[in-house]
Amino acid sequence: MRVPARRKLASLLAGAATLATLAAGGAQALAAPHHAAASGETLVFYSAQGYDQAEATAFQKATGIRVQLSDMSTGPLLTKVAAERQHPEWDVIWFDGNGAMASLDSQGALLRNWTPASVANYNALGKSLLPSDHAYFPTGVTAAGAIAYNRKYIKPSQVPHSWLSLLNPMYHNEIGMNNPAISGPTYPLVAGLFKIMGPSAGEGYFRLLQQNGLHIFATNGQTLQALLTGTIHVAMFQDSAELNAARQPGSPIRVVYPSEGVAMLPSDVAINAHAPDMAAAKAFVNFVLSPAGQRVMQDVQAAGSDSLFQPVTTVIKPLVARPGVLWERVNPVWAGKYENAWVTWFTNYIVR
Repeated sequence: MRVPARRKLASLLAGAATLATLAAGGAQALAAPHHAAASGETLVFYSAQGYDQAEATAFQKATGIRVQLSDMSTGPLLTKVAAERQHPEWDVIWFDGNGAMASLDSQGALLRNWTPASVANYNALGKSLLPSDHAYFPTGVTAAGAIAYNRKYIKPSQVPHSWLSLLNPMYHNEIGMNNPAISGPTYPLVAGLFKIMGPSAGEGYFRLLQQNGLHIFATNGQTLQALLTGTIHVAMFQDSAELNAARQPGSPIRVVYPSEGVAMLPSDVAINAHAPDMAAAKAFVNFVLSPAGQRVMQDVQAAGSDSLFQPVTTVIKPLVARPGVLWERVNPVWAGKYENAWVTWFTNYIVR
């Protein structure tokens, strides 16, 4: 499936020149919190997840450990972590995108070779996404990007079923996506398309999208709002946000998984290698992977679309189906290695 996509894109590029566990973790999960609570310290938690406040509240209630949450988009979160590199203030970080996690791991920023008791809850998918050094822990999976469209403006015969179909002039000035410098899921979308098409053809693809009137927004919420209001008619962003919009009563939004495949986007939680409160940090990660912590992540009332992930543990079941999805796994070390360069390229040549 990959080869035809590359050949077709090459043809389009050529043509463009001529066309314009507390529940299950038990005593082990409780042992560390007593020490942390007695120390009087506070767990400092940086996150870009919709369920982070609910998770922090549940953890604090269960353990008595105070949690200081800084909730922000992934781009600002990583900027904050980088700014604190010499004197990190955080204990735990949690965001979408294992490429960035792999990059932090390569810099020695993450605690390695520690295993929480609740890692035993992983299913086959969770085990396959766990790095060998246990520097970060997958907590769920979504698609970095799928195609969403507004059926008020897109006829059944016009529905795009592939990434390459978005280059059709019928979608001129009607397509939108997020900015990978701000939105955490969007760099994995870009990296996934570079993996599927090849980096050079991938760059050409985004240049052609730009020529076709691509709109760039900051985050999922802004892109979705533009799609709902008709500012754009088609969008490519994280599928959990798309699926959540599509399942609202009377919604005009529909979701398509492109035939070339979609990049798998794990959410990961990690501990600072020099966490100010290491015991509390370990207890928190153990809690997240426990049945109690996993159920908090699926509280749609508290977390919204972020709850519509594909589970990586055996203790919960998915809240939504993803029919017809072809997952593309992107090596996180490869993605992390090129992230700065490709985000900079996107900013300079596509966002501008």
